[in-house]
Amino acid sequence: MENMIFCQSCGVPIAGEITFGTNADGGQNGDYCCYCFTNGSFDESIQTLEDMINLCVPHVVEAGTCPDEDSARKMMEEHLPKLKRWAKS
Repeated sequence: MENMIFCQSCGVPIAGEITFGTNADGGQNGDYCCYCFTNGSFDESIQTLEDMINLCVPHVVEAGTCPDEDSARKMMEEHLPKLKRWAKS
């Protein structure tokens, strides 16, 4: 996991070429996953950090990373703002 790449929008591990997002020219994007970024654009349904947190919480619970939605939300609220897409300059 030392060299693991994580999406700089949602935090999901980018495990292989198929998981990378794509730029407008069809090339691989090294920062974002295919769930967040395709054809050079972010998913239009996720406009804010809060939108992303709300989307991620059920997946984090389902994956067993956190036992419940409250702890998953807390984890997302701590982790996601540090990612490139959400970090304040």
